[in-house]
Amino acid sequence: MTKHLLLLTALAPAMLMAGCMGTQNRGLESVHQPVVSRADYAIDLAVRGGSLATGERQRLTGWFNAMQLSFGDHIAIDDPAYEAPGARSDVAGVVGGYGLLLADEAAVATAPVAPGTIRVVVSRMRASVPGCPDWSRDSSHEFDSNSSSNFGCATNASLAAMVARPGDLVRGQQGTGMLDNAMSTKAIDAYRKAQPTGNGNTVKSESAKGN
Repeated sequence: MTKHLLLLTALAPAMLMAGCMGTQNRGLESVHQPVVSRADYAIDLAVRGGSLATGERQRLTGWFNAMQLSFGDHIAIDDPAYEAPGARSDVAGVVGGYGLLLADEAAVATAPVAPGTIRVVVSRMRASVPGCPDWSRDSSHEFDSNSSSNFGCATNASLAAMVARPGDLVRGQQGTGMLDNAMSTKAIDAYRKAQPTGNGNTVKSESAKGN
């Protein structure tokens, strides 16, 4: 009995220290916040007579398919000399086939562009919450008023996964200065017109006609 008591006495400080270890989460905002990373991918295309050379449109389309180009990708052209105004229209036409728009601003140059070529750059952002899930802190021995070390992981990880443009987490979209009252109240009006009973309080498909 004496040996067991001595052993527990010796382990008590270590157990208390273990409870104090781990991520500190003492504020209203979680320490686990979305982090946005960016990756740039580039392809150089040959230019002839101010437009894309023969076969370059097909090569660009194949590259876009391999990249699985989709909403949220930022596509720009790096053509410092602006020697091929027709090539920009060619690239814009290919990009438009994916339901996207070619950026007006030039791409950030990472390396010199060879004469007779233009560079198409696809910038792709990704949002994630590093360190989640986080169960590093033992909440059963909490004496410093910390929230759970995992506090905020679920909410912010869901936000990072759902945001269509991860870059909006860094800088939001600017307003257009225009307001369409009919558009802004459409969802509220449809909900109010829904049958309160017998239809599960859902909006019938007829309410969407003519929109």
